[in-house]
Amino acid sequence: MTTRTNNKKQSAKQTDNSYSRVQPQALEVERAVLGALMIDKNAFDSISNLLRPDSFYDPRNQKVFLAILELSQKNFPVDVLSVTEQLARDGNLEEVGGPCYVTDLSSRVASSANIEYHARVIAQKAVARQLIVITSNIEGRAFDETEDIDDLMQEAESRIFELSSQNLTNDYQQINSVLKVANDEIMEAKSNLDDVTGLHTGYEVLDSYTCGWQSTDLNIIAGRPGMGKTTFALCLARFLAEECQIPIAYFSLEMSSVQLVKRLISGISEVEGKKIKNGQYDQAELKRIDQGIGRLWDKPFYLDETPGLSIYELRTKVRRLVKEHGVKVVFIDYLQLMSASTTRYSTRQDEVSLISRSLKALAKETGTTILALSQMNRSVEAREGLEGKRPRLSDLRESGAIEQDADMVLFVHRPEVYGIIYDDNGKDLRGTAEIIIGKNRNGDTGLFLLTFKKEISAFVEYAGNISRGTHQANVKVNYDED
Repeated sequence: MTTRTNNKKQSAKQTDNSYSRVQPQALEVERAVLGALMIDKNAFDSISNLLRPDSFYDPRNQKVFLAILELSQKNFPVDVLSVTEQLARDGNLEEVGGPCYVTDLSSRVASSANIEYHARVIAQKAVARQLIVITSNIEGRAFDETEDIDDLMQEAESRIFELSSQNLTNDYQQINSVLKVANDEIMEAKSNLDDVTGLHTGYEVLDSYTCGWQSTDLNIIAGRPGMGKTTFALCLARFLAEECQIPIAYFSLEMSSVQLVKRLISGISEVEGKKIKNGQYDQAELKRIDQGIGRLWDKPFYLDETPGLSIYELRTKVRRLVKEHGVKVVFIDYLQLMSASTTRYSTRQDEVSLISRSLKALAKETGTTILALSQMNRSVEAREGLEGKRPRLSDLRESGAIEQDADMVLFVHRPEVYGIIYDDNGKDLRGTAEIIIGKNRNGDTGLFLLTFKKEISAFVEYAGNISRGTHQANVKVNYDED
């Protein structure tokens, strides 16, 4: 009993010691930076993107820097007298120690030669203090057995990522370095035998619109239920992994990995999905199934079926997949089933907006192409006719942020789902799918056709796709919003 009590006391003593340590700080450096700002009128511009008032540990220094910041924003001179007057106007002069403290700051330095280096030291100390606050909070809650550990891990990653984002600064570049990169890409494009500068999509007409999937792009594949969004995404994914040997990741929040793979097998073997499901295939079909499995075996196709995946979990997994397997394209099926974090949002639209922004940021951070499937709202159901049923950007569910953040929005639309069997010219639309490019940040919008084979879960090239636009000469697509 005594030993256990002593152990508890020792543990408590160690905990107390860990929190009684002096927090990261550099008071002399803080004073030197403030002094340099008051003797060199150009010094503020070199550190303005590095420091905030709360970057300083000493409350007095926080108030002095705030006064300097206010003067600089108004283009007023920054010196001992002007800072003293600003502190007086703010009611902070006596709190910092009066005019003597301000004068003492400026007398500590002879020049501002090293101010940027010193400012970075202060910024790093501030980040260290913020990390201590975050990790201390997480540590305390980890001891609470009522806490959900999965939620706590997500929150920890979220807060640290947010801290990292806030303190990440991108230096500007003189145009010459950017021109060199642009020139290299232009010259490389000239040497291409076709007009595809990214990754081939598997459909010639889609390549002609997109020039292939481009890295850092966020592309949305949208459609009403039953249109074939998942089938279309799987066709794109299979082509990249099987035909091109491009590592891809497929995150399925709705269907299991086995269900998805059965669809893949059906499409690649051309054996009806129903037969694969109930086992009513013959020997010839079984042989094709085996061959299809063989074609998919060992391909760089990575599946994840985590339900309710959060954006923070996704970021962690994508980073690891890129690092360990060189994944270049990420599929998400589908966006509205994701969650932003454990934080409660006032509206679902706010949460989806954060998810959308985060997906675009993830594509840029990892250099991947992200193709996210998206649901549409019911407004299309109220419209009549072939033209009326075609989806529009405003039909995207929680559309504002998705439409804004996406580099490209593709709609999968099959008129026969609405009972529209013939177009205005009497053409049979059964088995025909319209792929509508409603937004294309780096290219043309438009419409092209694919043939949908429902029995084998596949989209294939439409026979009339001779060249872009030829098959749709009489097709009018209205992209105007209501």
